[in-house]
Amino acid sequence: MDDQKARTATVHRTTAETDVRVLLCLDGSGAVTAETGLPFLDHMLAQLGRHGLFDLTVRARGDLEVDAHHTVEDVALTLGQAFHEALGAHLGIRRMADALVPLDEALAQVAVDLSGRGYAVCDLGLRGPATGTIDSDLWRHFLESLAQAGRFSLHVRVLAGRNDHHRLEAVFKALARALDMATQLDPRRAAQVPSTKGSLTA
Repeated sequence: MDDQKARTATVHRTTAETDVRVLLCLDGSGAVTAETGLPFLDHMLAQLGRHGLFDLTVRARGDLEVDAHHTVEDVALTLGQAFHEALGAHLGIRRMADALVPLDEALAQVAVDLSGRGYAVCDLGLRGPATGTIDSDLWRHFLESLAQAGRFSLHVRVLAGRNDHHRLEAVFKALARALDMATQLDPRRAAQVPSTKGSLTA
């Protein structure tokens, strides 16, 4: 598309604890490369890209000898920033969307508003202390950090599920579908910002 360049972003975040690089194309085909040193995080990022039809590359090096916290957090912050930058002035987007996604016994509901304001309410109801090598509470922190850096409102509820893997995978698939719909261009809006304020970036 003609405005493809405005719908992509490359973000590099480096600290004393992590080095994270994210390449994102909103109008992609679902091609994903995720190399974070945390296989379960890579698996969730693959769900986000594949089911949102985003072309996504995430490469991260972090102080995993300490624990997963800094890597998980900084991947979320970098990815959120990439979503915000790829949207540019937010012209013509649908802005708000929701998705309800089942995975076997699990059922997740996600709603997003690309409002320019970061806020998250997440009820994951995870039962175990960890998934893979990632503490369960870090997933709430990941989603909150993603919404904060992405400057969008995010509501997540897991309505059913016994298996934490299924619960989280349903969440990321629903997040992917909701972000896909919210970032899509609405031809009726043309170059308008979907806000009575006239801006979603100020």
